[in-house]
Amino acid sequence: MVWSGLLGIFHGWTLFSVIINIIDIIIVAYVIYCLLLLIRGTRAVQLIKGFFILLVAAFVSKWLGLETIQWILNQIWAVIFVALAVIFQPELRRILEQLGRGQLFSFNNVFFINDSNKDALIDSLVGATVACAKTATGMIVAVERETGLKDYIESGIQLDAVVSQDFLINIFTPNTPLHDGATIIRGERIAAAACFLPLSDNPYISTSLGSRHRAAIGLSEVSDAIIIVVSEENGVISVARNGKLVRNLDEKGLREVLEDSFIIKDNSSARFWQRRAVK
Repeated sequence: MVWSGLLGIFHGWTLFSVIINIIDIIIVAYVIYCLLLLIRGTRAVQLIKGFFILLVAAFVSKWLGLETIQWILNQIWAVIFVALAVIFQPELRRILEQLGRGQLFSFNNVFFINDSNKDALIDSLVGATVACAKTATGMIVAVERETGLKDYIESGIQLDAVVSQDFLINIFTPNTPLHDGATIIRGERIAAAACFLPLSDNPYISTSLGSRHRAAIGLSEVSDAIIIVVSEENGVISVARNGKLVRNLDEKGLREVLEDSFIIKDNSSARFWQRRAVK
């Protein structure tokens, strides 16, 4: 009976129709793969994870008969597709732009920090930051972590350069083309410089903080990046993370913050940031 059922399914299929169906599946799979590559390295990844969590919650609530949760989720589904169009507006715009330029299927690789190279990265960041602080040279460097910063990388001048203390110092030398804006580090490379970051609209931020610090806090509110800031007024070193700002760091304190941020998970180091962070 099983064989007869299978024969019924494939009855009438020809070699040509089988090949066409295989090609159809391959094309769809490839397009989906390219779209996933397109949003990789952006905040859309976390949004998609949240979307799938809602799907799982809907399935579990229906299976367990949780009527209240089902009703709440049904209200969410009523507007979610409109919300998705708004939420994914940057990604949708990028798809159309790359399609128009014929670049939809060409992507740059995303690099990640190798555990063995974290010490070298921290040494370069600490060395450049301390050097800029001594001369009160304004500086803002964002280190990408799990939340992609692709949107902000594309707003600046893309470099794809090796991270080094001297190069970071040169980038922020006053009156140079790359001085204004933020430098973003992706993996073990300097991805871009002169990048625009979102300013925080938190009304409780101290009025003594300038645009660099507000941009650092703003990026830390929408991502898990680590942002290092040097004030051009007094050379004070600060680090922003998770919407909080740690100020008045010396070389030892900066190294401690960076090592803590790279090695320990966010929820494990909450006490450290609550003790030292200020608004």
